[in-house]
Amino acid sequence: MRNMRILLSAFFVLMSISAFTQSQPKKVVADKISAIVGDRIILQSDIRNSIEDARRRGEEVPASAECLLMEQALISKVLMLQAEKDSLPVTDEEVEADLDNRVRQYINQFGSQDALEEIAGKTIYQIKDDARESIKEQKLAASMQRKIVDNVRITPNEVKAFYERIPKDSLPFFESELEIGQIILYPKASRDIELYIFGEMNNYKRQLETKMTDFCKLAKQLSDDPGSKERCGQYQVNRNEKTWDPIFLSTCFRLKEGEISAPVKSKFGYHLIKMVQRNGDEAVVQHILRIPPVTEDEIKQAQSKLDTVRSKLIAGTIGFNEAATKYSDDESAKYAGPFLTNRDGSTFVTIDQLDKDMVTMIGKMKVGEFSQPVAFENEQGKKGVRIVFLKSKTEPHRMNLKDDYSKISNFALEEKKSQTLDNWIKAKLPTYYINVDQGTAADCPQLEKYVSDKK
Repeated sequence: MRNMRILLSAFFVLMSISAFTQSQPKKVVADKISAIVGDRIILQSDIRNSIEDARRRGEEVPASAECLLMEQALISKVLMLQAEKDSLPVTDEEVEADLDNRVRQYINQFGSQDALEEIAGKTIYQIKDDARESIKEQKLAASMQRKIVDNVRITPNEVKAFYERIPKDSLPFFESELEIGQIILYPKASRDIELYIFGEMNNYKRQLETKMTDFCKLAKQLSDDPGSKERCGQYQVNRNEKTWDPIFLSTCFRLKEGEISAPVKSKFGYHLIKMVQRNGDEAVVQHILRIPPVTEDEIKQAQSKLDTVRSKLIAGTIGFNEAATKYSDDESAKYAGPFLTNRDGSTFVTIDQLDKDMVTMIGKMKVGEFSQPVAFENEQGKKGVRIVFLKSKTEPHRMNLKDDYSKISNFALEEKKSQTLDNWIKAKLPTYYINVDQGTAADCPQLEKYVSDKK
């Protein structure tokens, strides 16, 4: 049961994806009950469909994946049944919210509700109905797992002992890691440019309403939104989803089907929005986005403002975090802080995670320095000006307690949690009726202990 915590997480992901797509016509699996846990069954098709879904997404699937997932499915059922015994709270509202979020993710992935329904071979309502029980079971199992391990703590002596158990020739090698903060200003276009773009958008609206062109063609030709222009500007939106700009969202839901909005300004630029289809709080819309371009004059004004901020930082009259909160136009800095973050949420990043302009800047800086205000473009092509702060930089090295205590502590804590979960599972297994099909167990030696005549 090594790395049980990680494997269970992988199982939850695979099974949730399978629950949404398992009726695709490409999948032809002779179904049978592979295992029984209490009064719950595990179907062979659930496991195999999960593996096929992973392959279709281009993920590497190990040869032992079926056996691995089967064992995790057994343990997941035990966790779920114990959660029900302990009356851990998972409400219908939480399940429905999870279903809605997952459906939206798949709609965004495939481009539209119609595309998702075609791929799944089901309507959205059927997809939700088929997945509802599976999602509830997953949430119960995850809740039980959290209850078992959340109070596990680690001491400095345990961290040291964990580190000393690692063979010296197996210690990982860490590339140079950096802590980098930035304060960003996005200059606003001049009033004249804004009025020009607004006039252009009104002209597009007239062309659409007089049938001189169609929305799809215009979106592909003119929209500044790279995420939607090739899909004719189409998005699936939900009234309650907080990730959308509030002005954009409220405009969408004021429109009737087929209606095109007047030009409306959001934080991204000017939009024309067409309501394609609406069903309650869900809607399919098309939009054309135009971002008013900023000139060199606006860039220079932003650089001048940030130069003043830089002087305050160097003089020590304001701290970097305070300055970012007060001056930065980067929304994430207001809530998550001004430092770049790694995939795991850490503020230590490697050079390959930086844009090429940032790499050039950092190469000329010393730890503790603030860069000059420099113009740049973000991933969406929006022009801005930024100050970069190099807070710290590590040299490439083998893992050691001095430089990597925090990482080692996290590794040791995860191991202790995994062992705690293992011990709990070993103690609980005999209290549940578990039976695995003889044929399935024969293919997976690690499942032999679950076969009825061995219990």
